[in-house]
Amino acid sequence: MSARKRLLVIALFPGFMGTSAAIAQSPEKRDQSTDASGRRLVTQPTQQAITQGLAWLASRQHEDGSFWSGQNYRKEVAVTALAGMAFIADGHLPNKGRYGREVSKAVEFLLSCVQPNGLIVDRESASSGPMYGHGFSTLFLAEVYGTTTDDRIRKSLVSAVNLIVASQNEEGGWRYHPDSAEADISVTVSQVMALRAARNCGIAVPKQTIDRAVDYVKRCQNADGGFMYQLTRRGESGFPRSAAGVVALQSAGIYDGREVEKGLAYLTRHTPRPGVFRYQSYYFYGHYYGTQAMWQAGGDMWERWYPAIRDELLSGQKNMMAGQKPLAFWADATVCDEYGTAMALLVLQMPNNYLPIFQR
Repeated sequence: MSARKRLLVIALFPGFMGTSAAIAQSPEKRDQSTDASGRRLVTQPTQQAITQGLAWLASRQHEDGSFWSGQNYRKEVAVTALAGMAFIADGHLPNKGRYGREVSKAVEFLLSCVQPNGLIVDRESASSGPMYGHGFSTLFLAEVYGTTTDDRIRKSLVSAVNLIVASQNEEGGWRYHPDSAEADISVTVSQVMALRAARNCGIAVPKQTIDRAVDYVKRCQNADGGFMYQLTRRGESGFPRSAAGVVALQSAGIYDGREVEKGLAYLTRHTPRPGVFRYQSYYFYGHYYGTQAMWQAGGDMWERWYPAIRDELLSGQKNMMAGQKPLAFWADATVCDEYGTAMALLVLQMPNNYLPIFQR
């Protein structure tokens, strides 16, 4: 294990303060925190796509701070959390930077959604799986914590983490609702990432909770290296859920070993084809996790993966004009365009190395 990986494992223990407070406030600081591959791989056309995508996303924020469109995912907290993370990934913090106001409004919206039991969900949301949104929202608040002096964020994080810990089921994972009796790999990875981010910024997380989650994820791995959706279904492997499985292990501090190596080998069979936008169900979800997995793997895997997904995403971006201002977005028919755009932006900006949860 490399020295940087060991440092990340050490960072799992309470008392470690995430580096979000050190996200660049000036070009000089931003250059220092950007991985070397970022300066090389985030090309001028890529940066232009990011700039126009962030501008489009900012134009879609509702007055209450939420991001969504359509009715199926009305006021879905996960979309707002991912949009907020997309801005942070470009170096914007609450009330700091060009999109600091948008980040602050997203924080306020999510804080308003914290229920007495700690669950983060908007009462107007039509979501049938609130634990998805809870995981992403907890992750976002953990990334923000340390950049402000707002104690409401810590209190909300503590209650959100307590809910995740208490709702872990007998299988060792999580599913759509806090009282679900069974688990699935997709909801589980969102909770593991949330716990990792919370623990990185000093919120206590029981070791037993992580150990049980790791055991569940490992049991979901098939012989081909990919991951099944649920143990109860014993299904075949698929790229989106397999990417999620690898990231779940990495988020738990496992970067080496047979399960990770087999998982990464499986993912390489699904390397994007540069310049060919192959949208399908769970497209953005799969590449959000797939790119994270390769980013943490580094080396040749990352060097092959990022240019391929970068060029594929650039070919699928839709351009528009708002007056004299060029905007661009990524359409997603499964959730909403705000979701697709936030996910694409997170993928493209991963080499920036600004978000603590993505840092190597």
